Amino acid sequence: MKPVAPGRVQNAPAKPLMLFDGDCHFCRHWIERWRQATGSAVDYEPFQKTAAVYPEIPSSAFERAVQLIEPDGQVFSGAEAVLRALARGDRWVADWILRLYQRSRLFAAMADGAYAVVAQNRAFASAGTRLLWGDDVRRSEFFAARRWFLRALGFTYLVAFVSLWFQIDGLIGARGILPVTEFLHAVHEQLGPGGAWQFPTLCWLNASNAFLHFLCAAGAGIAVLLMAEIAPLLCLLALFVLYLSLAVAGQTFLEFQWDILLLEAGFLAIFFAPMQWRRTPETQARVSRIGLFLLKLLLFKLIFLSGAVKLTSGDDTWWKLTAFDYHYWSQPLPTALAWFADKSPLWLKKATVAGTLMVELVVPFFIWAPRRLRLIAFTLLVLLQIGIALTGNYGFFNLLTVALALLLLDDSVIARSLPRRTTPPPSRAQSCLSVCAAVILFSTLPLNVMLIRQALNPEAHWPAGLRELYIAVQPLRIVNGYGLFRVMTKTRAEITVEGSADRITWLPYKFRWKPGDLETAPRWVAPHQPRLDWQMWFAALSEPQSNPWFLAFCTRLLENEPAVTGLLENNPFPAAPPRYLRATTREYRFTTALERRKTGHWWTAGPPIEYLPPVALGGR
Repeated sequence: MKPVAPGRVQNAPAKPLMLFDGDCHFCRHWIERWRQATGSAVDYEPFQKTAAVYPEIPSSAFERAVQLIEPDGQVFSGAEAVLRALARGDRWVADWILRLYQRSRLFAAMADGAYAVVAQNRAFASAGTRLLWGDDVRRSEFFAARRWFLRALGFTYLVAFVSLWFQIDGLIGARGILPVTEFLHAVHEQLGPGGAWQFPTLCWLNASNAFLHFLCAAGAGIAVLLMAEIAPLLCLLALFVLYLSLAVAGQTFLEFQWDILLLEAGFLAIFFAPMQWRRTPETQARVSRIGLFLLKLLLFKLIFLSGAVKLTSGDDTWWKLTAFDYHYWSQPLPTALAWFADKSPLWLKKATVAGTLMVELVVPFFIWAPRRLRLIAFTLLVLLQIGIALTGNYGFFNLLTVALALLLLDDSVIARSLPRRTTPPPSRAQSCLSVCAAVILFSTLPLNVMLIRQALNPEAHWPAGLRELYIAVQPLRIVNGYGLFRVMTKTRAEITVEGSADRITWLPYKFRWKPGDLETAPRWVAPHQPRLDWQMWFAALSEPQSNPWFLAFCTRLLENEPAVTGLLENNPFPAAPPRYLRATTREYRFTTALERRKTGHWWTAGPPIEYLPPVALGGR
């Protein structure tokens, strides 16, 4: 029931005054939250100190609910008092919630009922507050989180650009496996001028090897500037354009989930960056709540979809908790620790699968929860990424995911020694950026909802308008679906490529990172991503004709192209190219502990099976 307002007081304060129970732990903490929201617009005092000034208000009213005294002498209590006070500091509350309370009897009854329940169970509410928020329930600030997130994002960009820089000639250079010049020429021939929008890249201006190197070098340099907090907004704009250009030019070699994740995170970070052009201790720009929400939504989507697709794929290894019976040795580039993890007892593997699904399906909802649950989410997400990184090489994926998880830590957690910053009024530039962020939010939110819905129900149909919008923004790769290991690979075929001068003696090409020699331990290469080695894993899952890049790779080997052979650990034909080339596959699996003790091998391999029959250039 709605508390009865005592009416008016004669000794009215100069500005709104809220009186509360100073002996109540729950009241004291939430008053600090409201004080933060209203600033100097409302005063707060414990009734034990000030009640005598207002004899018109009975003592029972103070014990039952907070009392708000307006400058005109009116007194409001309970839920209405709270809403009226908060409306002084938040226009959204003033324009919507308070108006709804005043105009809707149903909403008013619900708000008053909820307030009464809390007021009558303050000990329980206080315990819940400690459990969920700790000793500080004030609205979380994310100045420090933003700072460390942008530094981590800058480092991820740096790793991505430098890693690609060392490989780019052999992958997409003029004499690489998939030359970008040929790719863009084919796009122009097929799509005409419209191809520039479908495949947005600066390489339309120049696709030479020197320009590709310039893109990588510029990206690495600007990433360092971002890490140094120099003009972060401009840095993020430039980094997005540069990496999008390389991702489009890279074709199949830059279509990994962490490539699109970096683009989406980098794009959304533009609307989260401070509007400062140089780093100064005095400058403190407003943290964009919309930008923060968009990045948290990306983290939620990444983790939740990764779990949802596992259970909706129809792969029973996830339902039966047997996925890790295969994962450690069948993943693209395992580490040596994966061999030891594969030897763990069956119960531990099942527990690990169950724990992974729990983290991916339940923990993402903690992203939106109070501080204590957010800390749990951060801890579990980071532990999951550490586990993935210890047993497998996934490029910069783990770095980027941890960077996003940093946004779950507010200033009270990672900046305890720093003074609490006040939020200055937004500048015109900040307001403009906030408007842009709001437009991005409302235009992409339906697309993200549909992506989540489709993960839960793969047969879900897109409304025509949303499908068209999704297709329109796809070239920019700023709204994406995710889901690693939707179906667990239960076999591992490794391709061996061999060359010959006479079709009698065949010499193998040795790759730098993918499994080859049985006695060579799996190596740790992350956060660098050897993109050719990764693609060889995918190529082994299908026929050569389904992988045009593999046939182009074989052509370059027959030509003894240095840019391509430089991607390998050895070239068995240093003086003259081979006349013939062939490829076979063998089924690989980790050795058992007994086999390892006897042979010293890390892998066992089955008999070779023809993958690509002997081929030659020009019918030689």
